[in-house]
Amino acid sequence: MFDLQNLSKIPANVHTRWASPENFAADKGAACKGTDGRKRSPSFPMKAGERKVLAEMKGVSGTVRRIWITIRDRSPEMLRGMKIEMFWDGAKKPAVSSPIGDFFCQGIGRMATFESALFSSPEGRSFNCIIPMPFRNSMKIVVTNGSKKDLEMFFYDIDMTVGDVHDESTSYFHAIWRRENPTKFMKDYEILPKIKGSGRFLGCNIGVIADTEKWFTSWWGEGEVKMFIDGDGKYPTLCGTGAEDYIGTGWGLAQYSNLYQGATIADQDKFQFCFYRLHIPDPVYFHKDIRITIQQIGWAGNDKILQFHGTGRKLFLGKNKADMQKAVKDKASILFERTDDWSSCAYFYLNSPENGCSGN
Repeated sequence: MFDLQNLSKIPANVHTRWASPENFAADKGAACKGTDGRKRSPSFPMKAGERKVLAEMKGVSGTVRRIWITIRDRSPEMLRGMKIEMFWDGAKKPAVSSPIGDFFCQGIGRMATFESALFSSPEGRSFNCIIPMPFRNSMKIVVTNGSKKDLEMFFYDIDMTVGDVHDESTSYFHAIWRRENPTKFMKDYEILPKIKGSGRFLGCNIGVIADTEKWFTSWWGEGEVKMFIDGDGKYPTLCGTGAEDYIGTGWGLAQYSNLYQGATIADQDKFQFCFYRLHIPDPVYFHKDIRITIQQIGWAGNDKILQFHGTGRKLFLGKNKADMQKAVKDKASILFERTDDWSSCAYFYLNSPENGCSGN
């Protein structure tokens, strides 16, 4: 992923800066300014509703290289209530807006140990991101405690270089978080609402909390990912074959993590799942617009069909009603439309510091 051959080259007029609780402004010669220069401010508290600027640069170009965060309270309420936002080059609307857990691939309010090419949590207690985030004249990264609880400790480092020269082909980093609980029947969930401009879709992480009261423990992941690119109408240019197929595995989903795809959570008891796919070796470029969806389609084997049939429930694929009696007789399986709790965070580069979509 990184150019190892150029590790020894030192670019002229490019300098390293770290923003942290010991040096919020990332100023030169201003870190660890306690009364005696010892460790005095490794973290800070955040009251419920409080907003805090983690890093800000003005009048200089640069690149955010790494973000590391850990918080004392990693409960579901805090993982979903703490929001991170990023602004590039004086934009009024954030390029990134997401709950802190979901942004760092810790979906549905649950932590997990994993490592990918862009994100990691080595022991399930921290958040790491190494996506390069360039800016031309200013940047700001902000967190807001949107939970109802005070947070005792917030630790972080934001590592960046300043003085980088970015040409016209360099794009801005964006991330959009969405959630639908429940999804709409027979309306595909939007991983990425329509974005206009040119750029590159980097990938996404997705969380699913299956509705076991309505669908029992039948499989939820037969939906196909669709990517509508550069003026596509009713039908997309790119289409996958199923949720677990999209992240490089098959026949269901267990927990694993690879560089470019993985499932951080595959809880078969609670029927909760989190998974990610990063399009690094297989870039997804767009030059006019892009929109990405995934269908909510399940699969029922004969035992689950008997359960559905016993409750009098009718199953559909599209507008066609499934012949459950025939499926029971033939011991066949059925694909069917369903609704569940879906959430996602989509990552992409765009040629504008604003994306025109705030997610939800």
